[in-house]
Amino acid sequence: MAERASWRERSTLVRLTRLVRTRRPRTFTEKVRYKMLRDHRPLLVTFADKAAVRDYVTRVVGAGYLPRLLGLFDDPEGLRTLPLPERYVVKPTHGSGACIVVSPGAPEDARVPPAGSHWGYSHVRPDAVTREELIATAHYWSTQLYGQGPNREWAYGPVPRRVIVEEMLTDERGGIPHDLKLFVFNGRCRYIQIDGGRFGGRTQDFFDVEWRHLPMSGGPPFADPEPPRPERLGELIAVAEALARETDFVRVDLYHLPDRVVVGELTSYPAGGDSPFHPEHFDAEFGRHWTVPRRYH
Repeated sequence: MAERASWRERSTLVRLTRLVRTRRPRTFTEKVRYKMLRDHRPLLVTFADKAAVRDYVTRVVGAGYLPRLLGLFDDPEGLRTLPLPERYVVKPTHGSGACIVVSPGAPEDARVPPAGSHWGYSHVRPDAVTREELIATAHYWSTQLYGQGPNREWAYGPVPRRVIVEEMLTDERGGIPHDLKLFVFNGRCRYIQIDGGRFGGRTQDFFDVEWRHLPMSGGPPFADPEPPRPERLGELIAVAEALARETDFVRVDLYHLPDRVVVGELTSYPAGGDSPFHPEHFDAEFGRHWTVPRRYH
């Protein structure tokens, strides 16, 4: 994360070098980098934009799969007068991995980091964050270029830098639900990643579409006990495949709530092309399902 892209991420020579190095991709990470450099369709900008993607989701699967929108502002000062419930989420529209989650279930000592010092997740109680802190953090977000420039995750660059406020989603216990990340290759979901404990005690598990646990790790430990098969697994897969039908690959991030399925994000570049795979052979296994086009149109 930086205010402007480095010379390397703006250099034509660097771009040409990367194009040559990625011309015959085999593994998943190689194909993500191939896509980052070659796929410049407007669709990817829509996926990257947390506001515009709502219209796409509505068109493809319906507005019922979206979290409730509380506010959308070009100027963070709009947060000053927005009526806010007890639980809500504030995040920038032009990046990933940053948000402020506000709910009574947050740790008592949790605070929002000082504006300008943090691009990441915060979970705080309603009485632990002021409007001024929300506005200052949103102003900081608006100064940041996400994605490292045109030679990396270029799709975030054209996204308008706005701030969006949505309902906070909760699981059956009233806590923050697990993230389910569905990997869809050429229209078919092949793998599902489930992340728990985003704000502490993080876990991560991978399954195939039959809900068979994969003996692989992306870094965090497995959950104990193992996550059960979602009741709406068929619906999760159907929604993900519908949202992915216009592209060769996208990771569709969903939430499986007690009463519905909700779309979180559509991610074209997981980990910016640096996803860890342990054991390493799973990098090739994931890549085996993905046929990249010779040219994107």
